[in-house]
Amino acid sequence: MEGDRQRPAPAAPLTDHLQLLLHRSREAKNCAYCPYSRFPVGAALLTASGEIFTGCNVENACYSLGVCAERTAILKAISEGHTSFRAMAIASDVCDTFIVPCGACRQMMREFGTDWDVYLTKADGSYIVKRLEELLPLSFGPEDLKKV
Repeated sequence: MEGDRQRPAPAAPLTDHLQLLLHRSREAKNCAYCPYSRFPVGAALLTASGEIFTGCNVENACYSLGVCAERTAILKAISEGHTSFRAMAIASDVCDTFIVPCGACRQMMREFGTDWDVYLTKADGSYIVKRLEELLPLSFGPEDLKKV
């Protein structure tokens, strides 16, 4: 399928961080609190300054209060003063398809631009990379509020 083609890894310095980013997303998955769905997800977010922030999904008995791994990583980075991102890797236990972020996570990611890479993985460690703009085409962002 054409959408599943693997793109070559971006030029350095991201390639220097890629294996670490993928590894950290798998580690974060192991911290997931998901007693209801039993669907652990981990994310690792690379900031423009080269720092990595991780997140996992955290469920709640009141289902709507749960938070996804991708948003957890973004919120951790923001709480430490980072708002410029280069890449995110997402890991799960899914074997037959690449894990993708939900719509809410895509919109949260979009708040911080569309020109960064998202590494979608399978449980075996294989991955594909997509630009955020590919995952959320025709998106609405902060600059759209200035058009009024």
